[in-house]
Amino acid sequence: MKKLLLFIGLGLILCLDSFSQVEYKVITSVESIVPSGLGRSRIISANEDKNYKDYTSTQTDDDNSRNKSDRGDIRVKDFDETKLLNFYNIAGIRFQNIAANDALITSKINTMVEEGWDLAFVTSAVESDSGKDDGQGIFITRYIFKRNKQ
Repeated sequence: MKKLLLFIGLGLILCLDSFSQVEYKVITSVESIVPSGLGRSRIISANEDKNYKDYTSTQTDDDNSRNKSDRGDIRVKDFDETKLLNFYNIAGIRFQNIAANDALITSKINTMVEEGWDLAFVTSAVESDSGKDDGQGIFITRYIFKRNKQ
């Protein structure tokens, strides 16, 4: 009987934990890979919430009108911007800059973890210089954190 009660108690705890609501937060790092160090590199973290439903329209056969959301309303004006160093300087790739960026990104992740967030997912992409006339490029990484709602 004691084992049965213990099993039921553990089951209830697991069920309650699985029903707890979670929230997510996305932090983005953008690191410039523009030659000669001319680009801008930053960690960006929004401090205000937006509801995607406020800027979403549904397209149907009967109503395929354009989404009229105002870009100014969508923009987030309250955000943290942490300066990072560019991957390149005038002499080429700068490994000290990469190490400095790693230290700052690690600090941000550690701070988020101290605030109760768990790093759930990381995704990245590169848009690199495609030739002589391009001169553009970024390395972007999104860090997706989650925690139980407070």
